[in-house]
Amino acid sequence: MVAPVCAMLRPGQQCDFLGRVEKRERGTLDEHDSLDGLPEHVPRCPLTPSLSPRKRTTSQSKTEPPLLRTSKRTIYTAGRPPWYNVTGTTFKEAFVIGLCGGSASGKTTVANKIIEALDVPWVVLLSMDSFYKVLNKEEQELAAKNEYNFDHPDAFDFELLVTVLRKLKKGKSVKVPVYDFTSHSRRKEWKTVYGANVVIFEGILAFANKELLKLLDMKVFVDTDSDIRLIRRLKRDISQRGRDISGIIKQYNKFVKPAFEQYIEPTVQVADIVVPRGGENFVALDLIVQHVHSQLEKNVTYERLFVSHRSALASAHQGQPLPKTLSVMESTPQVRGMHTIIRNKETNRDEFIFYSKRLMRLLIEHALSFLPLKPVSVETPQGSVYEGKRLSGKRITGVSILRAGETMEQALMAVCKDIRLGKILIQTNHDTGEPELHYLRLPKDISEDYVILMDSTVSTGAAALMAVRVLLDHDVAEDKIFLLSLLMAEMGVHSVAYAFPKVRIITTAVDKEVNDQFHIIPGIGNFGDRYFGTDAPSDLCESDEGMDF
Repeated sequence: MVAPVCAMLRPGQQCDFLGRVEKRERGTLDEHDSLDGLPEHVPRCPLTPSLSPRKRTTSQSKTEPPLLRTSKRTIYTAGRPPWYNVTGTTFKEAFVIGLCGGSASGKTTVANKIIEALDVPWVVLLSMDSFYKVLNKEEQELAAKNEYNFDHPDAFDFELLVTVLRKLKKGKSVKVPVYDFTSHSRRKEWKTVYGANVVIFEGILAFANKELLKLLDMKVFVDTDSDIRLIRRLKRDISQRGRDISGIIKQYNKFVKPAFEQYIEPTVQVADIVVPRGGENFVALDLIVQHVHSQLEKNVTYERLFVSHRSALASAHQGQPLPKTLSVMESTPQVRGMHTIIRNKETNRDEFIFYSKRLMRLLIEHALSFLPLKPVSVETPQGSVYEGKRLSGKRITGVSILRAGETMEQALMAVCKDIRLGKILIQTNHDTGEPELHYLRLPKDISEDYVILMDSTVSTGAAALMAVRVLLDHDVAEDKIFLLSLLMAEMGVHSVAYAFPKVRIITTAVDKEVNDQFHIIPGIGNFGDRYFGTDAPSDLCESDEGMDF
């Protein structure tokens, strides 16, 4: 914890804030999510003032994870699952910054400037505005007449807020509500967010709950003159929320000002840093950024973590027997014959696809035999009773690791009628060598399903480890995950089994060696390139053996 500081304003070099919100869904961009942009040649300062006023009629939780692009880097402001070590646990918890202050004090502006200046790749911005309680009919009527106190602690769902922040701190995925200020209600769509290096939590009552305070590693109070806050609130509520001046003034005098004096202003005593005049105070912002950097640097860098992780994968379990959770299909003459064809570098693409699909079908059918079944009696057309079996569970969901894992979906759909499908895209960061989650689409209520996780080949197990972790973060039970692959290396088998001992691993063959480029030996080549007919290795981590380290 840092000593309380009241940093004074000092003019500094100013340059324009360059930002842009992108949609990850299929790489599309929604024009309504765009921020004001400037040319690439504009110089970047450590702290840059935002030229655009805050505009929103809903809470900051959007339905798509945004990206913030600056002149030098991309910041993932929705976060991602942090990397996990060979034991399946996180390397460290996220660093949580709490921003408190009165309504329209500039908390969001301060948060955005901290994000831009931190220079860390993964940041989550969590707004307290998202956690207003759902109003009943009587409260809705009061809100319409500006008679409901939105600044009182009772207006917020602190129980949900503490749960969400605690999970974010641990790197879990969370669902954050989206609050509509025009209708005073939550939208049906909730935003899914992951943990990150840093979580910034901002709200008028960010310091008003003891459980919340325990989760904050750094507490910042944004102190802005009351007249300025009132002017900002008037502009915002008139232009963005369709309210009239008299109603705004009435609400301010009756609820906002008294709540600030009673609940918000006294919490300045627990703050580590007080920031007068908000986002214009570059000295205070520099202090915050420097402290966060010093805390993050106490841990080993992500690059070193990943290198040590990769080394651990390479050296652990050498010479040990394969785990009991592994099931390898019987190497019948038929199976061995198909392996001979698809492993042969001279095999043309049509034959490669044909025999790969045959192997996939056999693999899927073999995997289904491990699903738990319950006895069931049915009546035959002849009027007799047959004692059979039926899936003991709600349903099965297939999840493919893009791109090569997607080739197994057709075989799964051919065997399992009306199966639900999900997709995970993992891509290598060429600067750090770290696998990163770039796209995720999972069916609703996947936590109740048996999940068949599909990838064409697994060598180191790095992509599979992250994919399993994503499923666990979505509350899928570990013993309900089945990892399927046409070919695996012993190294990848051990890695997955050691990190997640309850995951069932199923394949058609296991090769012993992995070379210096982490390709399986003798192997099958780059499955995605051979299947799709692409000439050069792709940057996408469609399989572990295709990962560019």
